[in-house]
Amino acid sequence: MENAQIISRQIFCASLQAAAPRAAVQQQVEHLRDCYRDSGCQHLLIVGFGKAAPAMAGALVESLGALVDTGLIVTKYAHVSTPLPEKIRVYEAGHPVPDANGLRATGEIFNLVQKADTRTLIITLISGGGSALLVAPQEGISLADKQQTTTLLLKAGADIFELNTVRKHLSRIKGGRLAEAAYPAKVVSLILSDVIGDRLDVIASGPTAPDPTTYGEALAVLDRYHLNNQVPPPVLDLLRRGYRGEVPETPKADSSFFRKVENLIVGSNRQALAAAARRARELDFEGDILADDQMGEASEMGRRLARQALTAANSQQGNARLCLLAGGETTVTVRGQGKGGRNMELALAFAMEIEGAPDITLLSAGTDGGDGPTDAAGAIVDGSTVTKARELGIDPQAYLDDNNSYDFFKQVGGLLVTGPTGTNVMDIQIVLIGGKP
Repeated sequence: MENAQIISRQIFCASLQAAAPRAAVQQQVEHLRDCYRDSGCQHLLIVGFGKAAPAMAGALVESLGALVDTGLIVTKYAHVSTPLPEKIRVYEAGHPVPDANGLRATGEIFNLVQKADTRTLIITLISGGGSALLVAPQEGISLADKQQTTTLLLKAGADIFELNTVRKHLSRIKGGRLAEAAYPAKVVSLILSDVIGDRLDVIASGPTAPDPTTYGEALAVLDRYHLNNQVPPPVLDLLRRGYRGEVPETPKADSSFFRKVENLIVGSNRQALAAAARRARELDFEGDILADDQMGEASEMGRRLARQALTAANSQQGNARLCLLAGGETTVTVRGQGKGGRNMELALAFAMEIEGAPDITLLSAGTDGGDGPTDAAGAIVDGSTVTKARELGIDPQAYLDDNNSYDFFKQVGGLLVTGPTGTNVMDIQIVLIGGKP
């Protein structure tokens, strides 16, 4: 397993490099200069939110220099790796559940953009985690209400599309409302996508994009997960009033202020997978991207991926070495009391399915370096993982049932700990078959 572990880490690193926010931002610098000049701007503001906001802001100030007047970003705790220039104020806040720091930072961002005029270019830096970090509840909704609603949806296993449909309709800044507040300034958003299909309205809940979803769809999400009697009463009341037309809907595509907004995807899971495939080929593996839209229950995705790996292993010809790649963002319906994340849960289910199989290794990790409320990015497993657990008297099924994948890997081995990576383009799964040199 050791050699395959090293190779899988090398391939994972290549995927991270392809999604590096600094390079992604720097590729847009000339276009931003043109926007500033062609729009007759005299002021340039930077606002950013997400796990990659510090790296993106640093690259932008480095490239645009004196053109930048000021800026404000909010990122997850412990995601600022290097100091930023004084003109960029930095907040650290809670993720995936919003907190008071996020509320304060968002209030300042809102006030900053509202003061902008036709001579101002606002560069918005958007990356994964932005939905939780950019928090401004509508009137009548408290931070505690949003925290409770977010936690309930996460534990119920709601996917990012469902979660953000609700969050947009509880917010006065998401779902295109940041763009509305910034008008008449010119807005260019540079976006690192952490969403399947790179949907602009879903990434960070689409603060600068038109929102096709409705209050009725937000209510349907709560109903689907049987949460109507669990969410705080003000949340249900607001959504119902919105459904009746008593509260304005989120801005739609025909809103005139979107004519002054440009949204650019500068990094994605697809780019990361392509780089991983190239690195696999350099290491003499036949790289094959299975999918970049993995979603659904993490444990089931792990079992499905394991079955694909076993089929590929059984059909191997000669000494061929295969690298199967997948990406996306699964979910976990929390039924147990344990600690873990979707990548570790996927890896545990995968390990159970391939128990005893030789020369199959899986690395499953979040590209942001985090997996659930843990210090791990994910896990690396092979055919011996479950055998080792049983020798230690550990029942893998019991840990899976308890959503306790972190403690399982902490005892058995296999945790992948990278620390914050500075980027976030969802998750990567790397399966090596025949990993011997």
